[in-house]
Amino acid sequence: MKQMTDNQLGEMLKKMYMNSMEAIFFIDEKGAIVAMNPAAEEILDIELIERIHSGADGSFCQVCEGYTDEQELMSCTKCYLDYPKGDFSSFQVYLKTRGKGNVPYAASYHTIDETRGVRVLMLLNLTKQQQTQEILQRTNMLKYVIKAQEDERKRISRELHDSVAQELLSSLVDLRVVKYMNVGEDVLKKLHQTEVSLTRLLDDIRHLSVELRPAALDDLGLEAAFRSHFKWIEKNYGLLVNFSAELAAARYNSEVETVVYRVCQEAVLNALKYSGTDEVHVRLCEEEGNLQLTVKDYGLGFNINDGEAQGTGLGLYGMRERVELVSGQFILRSAPGSGTTIQIRIPLNQGEVNAP
Repeated sequence: MKQMTDNQLGEMLKKMYMNSMEAIFFIDEKGAIVAMNPAAEEILDIELIERIHSGADGSFCQVCEGYTDEQELMSCTKCYLDYPKGDFSSFQVYLKTRGKGNVPYAASYHTIDETRGVRVLMLLNLTKQQQTQEILQRTNMLKYVIKAQEDERKRISRELHDSVAQELLSSLVDLRVVKYMNVGEDVLKKLHQTEVSLTRLLDDIRHLSVELRPAALDDLGLEAAFRSHFKWIEKNYGLLVNFSAELAAARYNSEVETVVYRVCQEAVLNALKYSGTDEVHVRLCEEEGNLQLTVKDYGLGFNINDGEAQGTGLGLYGMRERVELVSGQFILRSAPGSGTTIQIRIPLNQGEVNAP
């Protein structure tokens, strides 16, 4: 490695000081700013810079809102300016900045001239990093909440199916046995009414169990769960769902399967409620490394820019949010009189596909 002369090194350090994206403050033993680079001047109010340069008030406390210690987010306890024995090689500090309010910075503070008591404070804006961390935390929390919801749905669904529904079925069998015993006409009539009520209740519980979390989704996968759901929709609401599936794999990542199923479930429900049509087209396929779902109707449609569209809008928001959690793309197309199309594309990684 070629060694630089003192002049060359000094020139390089000067260029670093002038052109660095980090804010650099030189501070004396009394806590006054004695020099700062252009990046530091960019973050301070003009009036404050003028006071510092004129010598009227060079206190760094005019700028600082405190640093983060083990007890508080913004603290002045054992301030780095007055506590040189502390370890301030790396910490977080908040500054009052020009037009941006209090901004967090990663800071490094140490003495560079023991004789004159001059110390240097170097700052790097953490706003972008904190925003990234907040988005990541929010995403992880949302994923956790959705997973917890689905797990609880699955538990309740299985409980309804394996316990409540079975008990009802057993009661129905007992009633039917009683019908063949030597009882009066009035009793038989009442037994028949009770049998009809229990049968209807049993059907409702089975439907609720499937709506909470279809066993077919966990046991057999998307295609089987869709066919079962659409058959039930057609039987109970008269909505014809034309379904086609072109899948290269039998199963996919559980999170991906759940997202696709819930989005399709909500999209078909919206078509049933608002489209004014009795037919919906659903296509599930793999294209160019993506799992793609398309739900299309030729009904009333709506203006997607109209804030007064039918419904709360939370269904569309929830669909988009779920898709984004698995790095997917959510596309909505609609216009008055031209129907509505909802399409999602979810990239498939190698680990998300389970071959037949």
